[in-house]
Amino acid sequence: MQSQTAGQISIQGAQSPGTAATQRPSPRGWLIGGAIFLIFAGVLTFGILERVHTNASLRTETAELAVPTVSVVVPKRAAPSQEIVLPGNVQPFITSPIFARTNGYLEHWYFDIGAHVKKGQLLAIISSPEVDQQLQQARSNLLTAQANLELASITKERYQGLKKTNAVSQQDVDNAVGTYNANKAIVEADQAAVHQYSALVSFEKVYAPFDGVITARNTDIGDLINSGSNANVKTDLFHIAQPGILRVYVNVPEEFSQQTKPGLTAELKLAEFPGRTFTGKLVRTAESINYTTRTLLVEVDVNNPSGELLSGAYAEVHFKVPGQASTYIVPVDTLLFRKEGLDVAIVENGRAKLVPVMPGHDFGTSIEIVSGLKGNESVIESPPDSIVTGETVQTASPQATPPPAAAGAKQ
Repeated sequence: MQSQTAGQISIQGAQSPGTAATQRPSPRGWLIGGAIFLIFAGVLTFGILERVHTNASLRTETAELAVPTVSVVVPKRAAPSQEIVLPGNVQPFITSPIFARTNGYLEHWYFDIGAHVKKGQLLAIISSPEVDQQLQQARSNLLTAQANLELASITKERYQGLKKTNAVSQQDVDNAVGTYNANKAIVEADQAAVHQYSALVSFEKVYAPFDGVITARNTDIGDLINSGSNANVKTDLFHIAQPGILRVYVNVPEEFSQQTKPGLTAELKLAEFPGRTFTGKLVRTAESINYTTRTLLVEVDVNNPSGELLSGAYAEVHFKVPGQASTYIVPVDTLLFRKEGLDVAIVENGRAKLVPVMPGHDFGTSIEIVSGLKGNESVIESPPDSIVTGETVQTASPQATPPPAAAGAKQ
């Protein structure tokens, strides 16, 4: 037993140094642990730095996004003149319906539509037997009155001679003078009646009042003709027009009324003459704005010696109206409608500024500004409604304002 105990003690003694060696850290373990620590610390540091960098970038991007980017346009100076296109009604210089001045039946007509007639040419004859008889009766009454006047004149002279010898009384002389004066008045009245019926008889022949073209014939042989001077239904026998000079009436919108003055040149274009223009001149205006249409009626005269332009036609009238040198053109989407009035937003030193403006002519996609701009501003296009003066903005490349389209109201 002692030998076993001694053997166990020797074995435990032999194992003790190994156990102590196992529990003591070796240099390699320290290196591995340090490497793991460094890796963990590096990952942690990288993550922190990445998050810091991300936060900084986010703050920078947020700050940049907080400043809106706007597109700007440069105002374009208005042209010295602009063309407006308006509808026009072509009418003859003189047009007139021809009415009868006596009653009767149409006996004959000599010209139909499209005929060119001269002033004083016979157009038609009206048969009016009643008027002829009335004229004959008036002439007979005049002859009777003249005979009575002649007798009264002889009696008056005779009584005046007898009064000198006191052969007749003054009363007889006065009666003779009164009879003479009464018969003289009857003669004058009968003469007037003869002139009246002679004029009615002369109206049986209808003459052209001026050189022109017959544009309508509203009667035929045998038609009952009513005088245009009574209350019956009036019959216009013919319509005659003078097409040598045409009047073109145009309704000009009120906004152009101050620029459309007499002497302005106009060009006419008609669908039946493609590629051709006819020159006219504005000769007069109504000098009054129509309350209903808010337009100014103007007249343009056009020479038509060949008669190729027809009265009653529709024409497009082109006016080149003078513009104002101090006006500018901007897109309509640059306007801001505020309770204080109409504004535009401009960029000045990196900040927005609201400028009140006064609009002029509206060209659809663009509008004229008559006051408020100097022409060198950078006007913000499609500004947000929330924009205020002093707000920081950044601008994109400026764009040129498109020229306005030709103004025109085809009414």
